[in-house]
Amino acid sequence: MSDFLMLAITTTMVMYLLAMGLGLLRLLRGPSAQDRVLAVDFLYVVGMLVMLVLAIRYDSDMYFEGALLMVLFGFVGSVALAKFLLRGEVIE
Repeated sequence: MSDFLMLAITTTMVMYLLAMGLGLLRLLRGPSAQDRVLAVDFLYVVGMLVMLVLAIRYDSDMYFEGALLMVLFGFVGSVALAKFLLRGEVIE
């Protein structure tokens, strides 16, 4: 693996760590429930991006499958939380 690619991966991971820290701050300090739900969505998307960068770094298909599952479960959780915030119940 080239030195430039390693530098790009390291820089990307540092930026994602910073983004996750800011998202966690919004999750903890969010003034409303909607802000917290949006922060959770942001965190799972950034987590998926981290897994994709790790897949490139380690040249492994397992990280791609894990990222796909993470986004699938994150989407289902987001829909359930949005439905709960709108109606007060998830299952009708």
